[in-house]
Amino acid sequence: MQSILWRALGRNTIISILLFGALLGLLFLIESFLPSFQGGAGGRLLRWHDPAWVVGIPASIIGVAYILTVRDPKNYTGFYAGIIMSALLGVQFILQGAYDSAFLYFFVFIPFQLMSIYKWSRKKEDGGASFEPKFLDTPRLILSVALLFFITAGDYVLSTFALRHDALSDAIVVKLLNGLLISSSFLANYWLIYRKTDSWIYWFIYSIAGIGLFIILGNAFSIVLFTFFLIINGAAGIAWIKNTKPENMGWLTRNP
Repeated sequence: MQSILWRALGRNTIISILLFGALLGLLFLIESFLPSFQGGAGGRLLRWHDPAWVVGIPASIIGVAYILTVRDPKNYTGFYAGIIMSALLGVQFILQGAYDSAFLYFFVFIPFQLMSIYKWSRKKEDGGASFEPKFLDTPRLILSVALLFFITAGDYVLSTFALRHDALSDAIVVKLLNGLLISSSFLANYWLIYRKTDSWIYWFIYSIAGIGLFIILGNAFSIVLFTFFLIINGAAGIAWIKNTKPENMGWLTRNP
């Protein structure tokens, strides 16, 4: 059984490499035929001179393989790819000076993914209940949404006073979207540990926030990348919803 899971991870990694190879090839052709094209404030689309950008390429490839693998609620091997992805993204954020995000990836997301491997590799939860995809119940949904707003607001304050050293009224949308990226990815990673289908809602929010942020920053490559993530995360979310039994619909359950 384990060999089947590992083969799925290998297959998904190859698929991700081919997808990104096609994407990078397309961007190379665009720059070749449109040499004056600029990727907005971030410069050209392909920035091989930028160490952070270069580190982000394998991180993105491995990240897509991770998502493609864990869209199967039985395949925990994807989290090994998730650990490598988190380490690379942590390095990327250090190179970019985004130390709050780097801390999150090294000291929160990697432990979350280790916990996911432990939980997912067991056949049953404590108490003997089957470990199946489930939506949150209503109280936990309310708590989760409250945490989304609390973490976003907390990162806004941290970004203002510790990282950017500007006023609360400066760059409001950029700081809110950055905070939303952090809060949504935190909740997505956390709820994946317990195979909650809601985690894909947060991955969807993460993708939308990333698209909005990089539209404002004028980074064309990242806009394309997060649009790609939006499609992959949406497909994985649909797959999980289909695997969620009616009795596990949680807050979506209609009261008689």
